[in-house]
Amino acid sequence: MTNKTIRVGIVAGETSGDILAAGLIAEFRKQYPDAIFEGIAGPRMQAVGCQSLFDMEELSVMGLVEVLSRIRRLLHIRKSVLQYFTENPPDVFIGVDAPDFNLTLEMKLKQQGIKTIHYVSPTVWAWRESRVHKIARATNNVFCIFPFEPAVYQKFQIPAEFVGHTLADQIPLQVDRKSAREYLNVDANQKVLAVLPGSRAGEVRSLLDTFILSAEKVAQQHPDLLVLIPVVNKQRKSEIDERLNELKPKVKVRTVFGHSQQVMIASNAVLLASGTATLEALLCKRPMVVAYKLKAMTYQMMRFMYKQQYFALPNILAGKALVPELLQADVNPTLISEKLLTMLEGDAPELQEEYLKIHQSLRCNADQTAAQSVAKLLKLEV
Repeated sequence: MTNKTIRVGIVAGETSGDILAAGLIAEFRKQYPDAIFEGIAGPRMQAVGCQSLFDMEELSVMGLVEVLSRIRRLLHIRKSVLQYFTENPPDVFIGVDAPDFNLTLEMKLKQQGIKTIHYVSPTVWAWRESRVHKIARATNNVFCIFPFEPAVYQKFQIPAEFVGHTLADQIPLQVDRKSAREYLNVDANQKVLAVLPGSRAGEVRSLLDTFILSAEKVAQQHPDLLVLIPVVNKQRKSEIDERLNELKPKVKVRTVFGHSQQVMIASNAVLLASGTATLEALLCKRPMVVAYKLKAMTYQMMRFMYKQQYFALPNILAGKALVPELLQADVNPTLISEKLLTMLEGDAPELQEEYLKIHQSLRCNADQTAAQSVAKLLKLEV
C-alpha cells in the first residue's frame, strides 16, 4: 500500500463508458480508498466519487458529420481538460472510449510524462486500422473488452490486454423473466417489446418515431402489446415523453427511468439502436432487431471505410448473423415489424445457446482486472 494519495484523471463520453469507468473506480478504491478520480464523469462515476469538470452529455455525439456541428465546443472542452491536468498532473490518465476526444488528450498528456490508458479499443478491426499508430503514441496500455482485439495490437507491438466486460459480470448467465416482470409490475402473460432508441439525443430524434410506428404495426397482431422504453437520464426521459405526447401512439407505452436490464429481461423481444445496448440485450438473452440511421454524408463515407461484414455487436462477436440488423432505408416500420412478429412467438433455443457462449467468453471480472492493471502500471502493490 502506498502512502501517497493517488490521483487519476478519467474521461468518459457516454453511458457505456460511464458504466465501465464506475466499475473500475469502485474496484480500485477497494484497494486505495483515498484515491482521487476527476475528469469528465457520468452519474454512475460521480456516485462512486469521481469529480466532473464538464457534463458528460456534451461529449455524447456520434458520426463523422454530426461532430462538425459541435466541434468548437468539443475543442474548448478538450483544451480546458488538458490545461487542468497540465496544471494538476494525475498519476495516470484513463480515457474511456470516446477515441476522437480522448486519444489526442492522452497523446498530449503522455508527452508530458503522464502515464495513459485507453479503456475500450477503438474499432480498428472494423475501419481505419491506421489509427493504431496514434494509439501507440497516445497510450501506455489499451484495455480491450472483446477477446479478439489484443491480437490487432500485438501485430504492431502495442501493449493491450483483454479485460472482459463489466456487464457480462453483472448480468447472470441465466436470467429470470418472471422476477423482472414482477419488479416492473408487468403481467406474466403479456407480450412485451423493449424499445431503446439510443442514449444520445440525436439517436432518439432519428429513431423514436420509426420505432413507435413499428410497435403500432406489431400491436395490430398483438393488441395486448406493452412497449417499455428504459431511459438513461432525466433529459432523455423528458425528450421521449414529450415526443410520445405528440405522437399519441396506438399502442401501450411506458417509459422507465433506468433499469434497462430488467426491461430487456422482462421483454419478449427488443428493438434498439446499434451500440453497447445490443451487447446488454445479448447478455439479457433477448431476441432483438438492431437498427441505425446515419446522416447521408456520414453513411456514404462509412460505406467506403467500414470493412466488417456486420455492424451489430452480437453478429460481430459471433462472426455470423445472429440477429437482424437494419440500416438507413431498411429502418422502416414494415420491415421492422415483420422481423419482430417472428420473435414474439418463442425464445429460439439455438440463439440462447449462442448468446450463452458469448456471455461466458466476456465474463472475466472486468472491474477487478482493469483496476489491477492500473495499479501495475503505477507500480503499486496489488
